[in-house]
Amino acid sequence: MRRLLKRLAQGIFFLLAFYYGLCTLALLAYRFWFPPITGVQLQRCIESWLAGESCRRTYLPRPRAQLSEQLACAVVAAEDTRFYTHWGFDWEALREAWEANRRQQRIRRGGSTLTQQLVKNLFMTTHRSYLRKAMEAPLTLLAELLLSKERILTLYLNVVEWGPGIYGAEAAARYHYGKPAHQLTRYEAAALAACLPAPLRRRPQQMGWYTSIILERMGLLGC
Repeated sequence: MRRLLKRLAQGIFFLLAFYYGLCTLALLAYRFWFPPITGVQLQRCIESWLAGESCRRTYLPRPRAQLSEQLACAVVAAEDTRFYTHWGFDWEALREAWEANRRQQRIRRGGSTLTQQLVKNLFMTTHRSYLRKAMEAPLTLLAELLLSKERILTLYLNVVEWGPGIYGAEAAARYHYGKPAHQLTRYEAAALAACLPAPLRRRPQQMGWYTSIILERMGLLGC
């Protein structure tokens, strides 16, 4: 029995080492290129196939110069105001999320930074669990070590889910506003950022209250 447990532990160790090794190589590649597909995109396709539907995926990655800087600012204001000062983890946000989840006895808040959200989108799924959070942690540190803050934000803007089958800023701008991402107004950028906590349910036209809050935060950030 002890030998079996030892072999099982070794097998798990090698699987994890192989997984993190592949993720490391991918992050190195993503310093220069955009991912052809992400974990969340693959998850959505599998969910569609299991439901007997075709996979809808609009994914139009663009370099940062072709994305609205107002949108970049809005996303930081909405999702991670301390993005430029932390090393992948916002401990204050995590503490608040832990307390909220403990009170409600379920996982409703994640307290994730943009870096954590990026590695989730790239390598994992949207399913919430403490196991996923634990597996995210090494990848978050790797992303912070291997990628600049601006590259992390650029990748995030290009891969994040922004509607049913809609991935990234360019696809979102065309889907919701019928225009390319670099033409988004300040208000439209804030409204798109307001959808990110629940992109499959929220629409920018319905998020006026939260859009106003994000616009205020953008002003405080100086953008």
